Amino acid sequence: MERRDFVRLGLAAGTAAATTATIAGTASAATAAATAGPAPDAILDAGVREQAALMASGKLTSTTLVARYLARIAAIDKAGPRLNAVIELNPDAARIAADLDRERQAGKVRGPLHGIPVLLKDNIATADRMSTSAGSLALDGVRAAHDAFVAGRLRAAGAVILGKTNLSEWANMRSTHSVSGWSGRGGLTRNPYALDRNTSGSSSGSGAAVAAALATLAIGTETDGSIVSPASICGIVGIKPTLGLVSRSGIIPIAHSQDTAGPMTRTVADAALLLAAIAGTDPDDAATQPATGKAADYAAALRPDGLRGKRIGVARNFFGNQAAVDAVIEAELAVLKAQGATLVDVRVPNVDKYGDSELEVLLSEFRPDLEAYLARYAPHAPVKTMADVIAFNDRHAAQEMRLFGQEHLISAQARPGLEAQAYRDALANNHRYSREEGIDQILREEKLDALVAPTGGTGWLTDTINGDHDGPGFSSPAAVAGYPHVTVPAGQVHGLPVGLSFVGTAWSEAALIGMAYAYEQASLRRRRPAFPASVNPKA
Repeated sequence: MERRDFVRLGLAAGTAAATTATIAGTASAATAAATAGPAPDAILDAGVREQAALMASGKLTSTTLVARYLARIAAIDKAGPRLNAVIELNPDAARIAADLDRERQAGKVRGPLHGIPVLLKDNIATADRMSTSAGSLALDGVRAAHDAFVAGRLRAAGAVILGKTNLSEWANMRSTHSVSGWSGRGGLTRNPYALDRNTSGSSSGSGAAVAAALATLAIGTETDGSIVSPASICGIVGIKPTLGLVSRSGIIPIAHSQDTAGPMTRTVADAALLLAAIAGTDPDDAATQPATGKAADYAAALRPDGLRGKRIGVARNFFGNQAAVDAVIEAELAVLKAQGATLVDVRVPNVDKYGDSELEVLLSEFRPDLEAYLARYAPHAPVKTMADVIAFNDRHAAQEMRLFGQEHLISAQARPGLEAQAYRDALANNHRYSREEGIDQILREEKLDALVAPTGGTGWLTDTINGDHDGPGFSSPAAVAGYPHVTVPAGQVHGLPVGLSFVGTAWSEAALIGMAYAYEQASLRRRRPAFPASVNPKA
């Protein structure tokens, strides 16, 4: 399949010099700490507040910022190291930026995201000239009939939707033996910290794009690990919110009992601002009704003393998978203590009791949820049902199934539906052992404010013959429970990023953001990627 051409936009040299000099003086400590690698000019690696301050002062426009990111995408993503993180650019981005500049000049500023570029994972519907495909050739060229609620919230907040990011096809729910970061439509996204390493998935493109400064912000989606794992492996911040805090309407689904969108950013501050923009009650998503009144002022949680007086459980049953990663996280626990936290070694109970039942729930919900999405958001698509998708892949096996099959799609097609007792029992089991007899139990018994653990391992060598070699991670308890999870860069192992996770009970995003921000500001572990072809563990 031919890829779309990407236009290089010219930049004014005088404006470039002025804005770069200004942002160098205003960059946050977390941004200034990112020192390694062939860096973009400082403005592209900066955060929302720095970019917004420049626009407020008249030293930067959204039009210029969008143009610079488009030029960097052309240079880094489509040429140079060729990350392949962006699957499609928004042909209207420059026009939207110009409109927002005119609004600012007229005295109308919609909020902190006014004029800020954001990339969306390509399973989030946008009713514009871009496709929404989940990476599948079956939906290539299919434009959504409506915006996802999240996309509408971003537009209302004044963000510029710059484009769509590549992903593990069908959000990594196609095969039991997949290659994360690969889709039939988008190809393979590569890790900016070592091009032969995997980005993890399924929000692979969002993770790589933010790490490489291809946009200020990105949105990923998660069912189990698809935000926090690529965020950790790509050395950025990721927030998987409480189920229902962010609407699922218009997001190509896997399973409504676990799916959510969330921020993927370079700093905790940016993640907090982005979460505030996308959170909200959606009349078309019943799961958001309990969230009414639950959204908080996440920017107010950005306090350097956010760890003071907190009692945090160190989830020891999520250590022991990679010795070098454990060593990094053990060192970072001292940072938490130094910032006033009390640490207690704990074990999250019953984590071995919902592995099989989680898969049963995901497979049972996948077909009806996908078919409902297609009926509303893509009624004109050539595929209407899960069976249609399976048949399409069979007809286009040379393109779609040259690396792996579609075992999960076939299993989902065979499930009897949401009225089946096996599904209902599995869902009840998941909630029991992940919530009241899982995360909530240990938080209550030990009087904890949060749990911490390594998010997962380092990026593995991408293997297109044998599939993924990823190891265990800390995503499942929060994912199955529908509880919030924040990951923050915690250091590196042989140049490969490692993340530290903060997990809490439902609706505890503000508290977790406060703890994560305090840790981030005290540690400053993020480093820019250098785009090496590989890494040498002996170096």
